[in-house]
Amino acid sequence: MLLTYQHSSIFIDAFSHRLGGTQRSLEEMKAGNLLAGDVDHLAALGYKRNRGLTQQETLLSLATSVIPATLEQAGDPRALVFQHCNAESAVLPRDPDDSVGSSRNRYFPAAVLRELQLDDIPYLCSFASGCAGFLSVVITACGLFIDDEERPVICVMADDRVPGFPFDMLRERILGSDHSSSFLVGRRPHGYHLLGINFYSTTRTLVPLVEIVKRTVQMIQDLATHLALDLTARDVVIHYPNIFPDTWRMVTRYLRLARVEAVIDEIAERAHCGATDSVITLAKHHRGEEGRMHVVVNYGVGLHLGVCILEEQNGATPRN
Repeated sequence: MLLTYQHSSIFIDAFSHRLGGTQRSLEEMKAGNLLAGDVDHLAALGYKRNRGLTQQETLLSLATSVIPATLEQAGDPRALVFQHCNAESAVLPRDPDDSVGSSRNRYFPAAVLRELQLDDIPYLCSFASGCAGFLSVVITACGLFIDDEERPVICVMADDRVPGFPFDMLRERILGSDHSSSFLVGRRPHGYHLLGINFYSTTRTLVPLVEIVKRTVQMIQDLATHLALDLTARDVVIHYPNIFPDTWRMVTRYLRLARVEAVIDEIAERAHCGATDSVITLAKHHRGEEGRMHVVVNYGVGLHLGVCILEEQNGATPRN
């Protein structure tokens, strides 16, 4: 699915994020029965520690701590779009004795808005795009700009470990962290100009890594061609998620770009933060260099692969 926005004047900025306040080493997680896999296998991929919620934190408190910084830049948002990798994150725990429908369905977005004392703002939510959530919320938010409305949309991602499950994925050898993040999609020419998105989904539960390499390269090249962009003649930053480092190194090599910076950010210290990986690196690598190209790669295990191309703006992008 190819989507182009270069003539729509849609921009992404005002990034904010927070990770769980507890840091654990691989050995500490293994000793606490928080890992399904082997310490050596995870260490070989570059993981050393992850971030989990403290006893005083909840996923709700993480989300309500990141949104105000983005909200300050938004002013009067037209809507909020939420995304979760885990379906369990989309609702708060239910009271088993509550048989009233209006109170049993404790939707996470509504709880966040109540906590922030916000009302009368439409919200949407998705939990079917896994760790490719950055691009899925951008696609959803862009769908709200079919008119001349100037008010921006706030995008929010939030996930924590499901109780009773480990922090890692055994087969894929992915170590995760608890996280939340937010950013704006709007008309203000700050941060990054969204040029286009290429998104692919499959119902297969297992996709070979060699296919991920080939598809990622092809999807980036096809999108650049569709946008009439020559990436070989530009300064390009590629933002990868904190998973499969060898896979992304192959993608970078096969793209054959002369001036490229490939970003896999702090995988040892913060592990994989789902959709928040993209928010962190986009905030960190914005230099105010007009025209610098950024390619964001998202992968949701066995389900979704997406890439987008952004053009850096010289206006500073707020971050926390």
